Amino acid sequence: MGLVLFPGDGDVSSPDIDWSYSGFSAFRTWLSQAEGFALSDMCGFGGERPWSSVSTTLEPLLDHPDDAGPDLTPAQCAAMLPRLEAIINQQDDSDPIARKHAGEVRRLIVVMKLCLEKDVALLFG
Repeated sequence: MGLVLFPGDGDVSSPDIDWSYSGFSAFRTWLSQAEGFALSDMCGFGGERPWSSVSTTLEPLLDHPDDAGPDLTPAQCAAMLPRLEAIINQQDDSDPIARKHAGEVRRLIVVMKLCLEKDVALLFG
């Protein structure tokens, strides 16, 4: 059992990205580290640090319930894309964990770009 992020275009052949719940947690933990903070310090993730204390365009993805909550709008996807692209451009390809997560970011970028092209939400399922 896991989590799938996919365009809300109703096309089952559209690209998607999936994780186990623990894999999605590891992915978001890695992204938050790239943003300069520990996800475990944040409200909702075991810590007490409020989200208002960090500045990241990735907040809608990082502070999202695993399998419920609002869909991500095309505007939110558009706002996150430049930062996601910057993160993968800064990664050390010799680190296998960074390489794995950078590959996930690339797949997520493909899905988000399709959401923008079709003007549809990014759904969590």
